[in-house]
Amino acid sequence: MENRLSAAILGAGARGTMFAEKLASRVHQFTVTAICDINPEQLNKCKKILSISDEQLFDDEERFFEKKRADVMVIATYDKYHVRQCVRALKMGYDVVLEKPISDSREEIDLLLKTQKETGCLIVVCHELRYGAAFEKLGELLSSGVIGRLIAIDAMERVRYWHQAQAYVRIQSVRNEVAHPTILAKCSHDLDLIQSYAGAACETVTSIGDLTFFRKESAPEDSTQYCLDCPHMETCPYSAKRIYVDAWKAQGCPEFVWPFNKVSLKKPTTEEDLYEGLRTSYFGQCVFHLGNEKYEHVVDHQLVQMMFKNGVTATLKMVFAAEAGRRINLFGTYGELLLDERSATIEVRPFGEKKEIIHFSDLIGSREGHGGGDDRLVNSLYDIFTRKSVNRTSLAESVESHLIGISAEESRLNGGKLIYVHP
Repeated sequence: MENRLSAAILGAGARGTMFAEKLASRVHQFTVTAICDINPEQLNKCKKILSISDEQLFDDEERFFEKKRADVMVIATYDKYHVRQCVRALKMGYDVVLEKPISDSREEIDLLLKTQKETGCLIVVCHELRYGAAFEKLGELLSSGVIGRLIAIDAMERVRYWHQAQAYVRIQSVRNEVAHPTILAKCSHDLDLIQSYAGAACETVTSIGDLTFFRKESAPEDSTQYCLDCPHMETCPYSAKRIYVDAWKAQGCPEFVWPFNKVSLKKPTTEEDLYEGLRTSYFGQCVFHLGNEKYEHVVDHQLVQMMFKNGVTATLKMVFAAEAGRRINLFGTYGELLLDERSATIEVRPFGEKKEIIHFSDLIGSREGHGGGDDRLVNSLYDIFTRKSVNRTSLAESVESHLIGISAEESRLNGGKLIYVHP
């Protein structure tokens, strides 16, 4: 029997709870020994879900860090806390599972790299899409040479309109001080994949974008601060009632699933709980009256252009759209590859030959969270932390895509100025 590793969870929101549940379910490899969160409701939720004792729950970071409580720490807190908490964990001897984005600061990234080198501990960055079956297959096809040498990448992150309203308008409005710029908060996956496919360090970046729509001047006439009081409650596509109550009913009133479990932390979710959440929290507020226009790093669309040191060029466009779905087009010297999450297919188009279509449904593990990436990442953790396998999403691997995101934001805030990623 394998020796079990113990895991402590810092941050018990949706991601932290997901890791806690998945690690706890792997009973021969992991045991969850401590959970820390500043929100008592989150801790109570975890207590019920995991049957964990009060002595294992912490609502104060300082008390949580008084002593080493596990072999591995999962850090799934607010963006701005990641480096500070990870440095502290490394110095205590923890190996770390670190949610992204890591940081929007070059100085913080240098500090984290330095600390990891000094301690010798491991960091697994949560780039789940590296483990997603479809994205993994795209990389394999590229490496096989079926389209020759890679020349250019054209990528698009289509954020579903209500998810944009939820995560990057409503939540952003109250977490502005602890959140990273949208290009890192939403597109860290995309930048990581682009850098991975490009196969080289990025040399230069330019970027443009803005918060064009989710502003006070875009509000419908007669609109109110809270959706439940608004005359447009039943017709506005951004109505909190339509997004959280009507959609919950349309899905068969699920017991406790995202995004409805963001509005109410009670399990099972009830209609009354959802209405209570909309009446009392920012989830029920009008997307146009939240004041996000005063935050310079909040955008609702952005375009990034990249030049890599091996000559590959890349573009990434982030927009809000009717349906979610990444689209990645790889152009080579002898063909092209196209992955589209909307059609759930990969097209292989060698020049002068018949195209091949690969369906996501034919790829193992393609239907779970992040295209199967969540489960496959968690499945890899035991072997990584027992030093039996390679860490595919190490800090060193992740740093390059973060530097691209940091450079993109610097460029955008300076009118699209050309930025050298490694000045």
